[in-house]
Amino acid sequence: MDQKDIKRAIEELRINTVSLQFTDIFGILKQVEIPVSQLDKALAGEMMFDGSSIEGFVRIEESDMYLRPDPDTFTILPWKIREGRRTARLICDIYTPEGLPFAGDPRHALKRVSKEAEELGFTLNVGPEPEFFLFSVREGLPLIQDNAGYFDLAPEGKGEEARADMVMILEEMGFDIEASHHEVAPSQHEIDFKYADALSTADNIVTFRNVVKTIALRHGLQATFMPKPLYGQNGSGMHLHQSLFSSQTNIFFDEGTDDQLSTLAKSYLAGIMLHAPAITALANPIVNSYKRLVPGYEAPVYVAWSYRNRSPLIRIPEKRGLSTRIELRSPDASCNPYLAIAAALKAGLDGIKKDLVPPEPVNENIYRMTPLERQRRQITSLPGSLAEAIIALEQDEVIKGALGEHIAERYIEAKKIEWEVYRSQVFNWEFEEYLGKY
Repeated sequence: MDQKDIKRAIEELRINTVSLQFTDIFGILKQVEIPVSQLDKALAGEMMFDGSSIEGFVRIEESDMYLRPDPDTFTILPWKIREGRRTARLICDIYTPEGLPFAGDPRHALKRVSKEAEELGFTLNVGPEPEFFLFSVREGLPLIQDNAGYFDLAPEGKGEEARADMVMILEEMGFDIEASHHEVAPSQHEIDFKYADALSTADNIVTFRNVVKTIALRHGLQATFMPKPLYGQNGSGMHLHQSLFSSQTNIFFDEGTDDQLSTLAKSYLAGIMLHAPAITALANPIVNSYKRLVPGYEAPVYVAWSYRNRSPLIRIPEKRGLSTRIELRSPDASCNPYLAIAAALKAGLDGIKKDLVPPEPVNENIYRMTPLERQRRQITSLPGSLAEAIIALEQDEVIKGALGEHIAERYIEAKKIEWEVYRSQVFNWEFEEYLGKY
């Protein structure tokens, strides 16, 4: 859409307010709502806000920031219409008073890496598989809605009805929903939507999380993308399916090879494997992420790849032709999708530029291998904690380059503080384990 299309749609649909949205460096959605009388000012990029109040942006002495709406992100918020309000949404880029893209804008970071890919003749398509839990909340504690499992029908709880409403709302907003189902753990769900270019997919993930949480509340539920809310159960991931295109050609596909994977595809996945520890700091950004990344719960722990095996970091789905892709299985939906996708793309491009060759695929279950067997196969592990991941990010100039100096410095600083606060806490488990023993 362009600005004329937006104005026409707002008039025809009798829109009252417009939500201007963006994220901080951690992917937390921010918004300012304006009346339509201020729309021309907004579309001209003249809406100012205080950047010093946003996590990871700027200091108070350099706080003025400007929102520039992206016309392609215009959509209606259907639940507001049903409440008698008519609100449209526009996702914004952040600019400085000098009219330059703000270095701390995560959306700009992804745009910059995507442009690097375009200069090499490539466009990245990404298809996410976000999982989440739906809980009741009583006295501040989450309560499961059902005891169903993978693909089960669970009519006894509110989750099925809530998920159906989420799908309906997402479709009204233009999402192409491919599947919706119950996941492995109690009260766990998944909604899959069609792949798109990297920036559109990141926008869609941010929008998706907002829709899921909003509609859950309307059903008296709390939705969470927390990676591991239940001990002893599978956690929630967000696998990222990735493919590079040149014009309309999927360059990951090569019918002349035994596995029909191109040399470029293997160099791309080799790049992700090389930079996997640093990517983990962005794809798995919170302390709780590392309670999902443990053996036995379908989440990857080891840096390897395979055609069918689901225990390695990267899997190659069987479809070929235009559907040829790699599946990065480590990310979870607590991540900032702009930064996680930018990091994966930057790593893949580094692999292509350096003509990296991946090790042989691992088709055995890595969880059942002994440490010696893994050592012989040169299978390394992902970071075991947020602290380890941040150290890896600090040491990886390529992935820091994907973020830019501003975001990299502030992200690393904030995550070090988060880890230190967590590390110094005393938890109930420690009382139960040690209080009477020592």
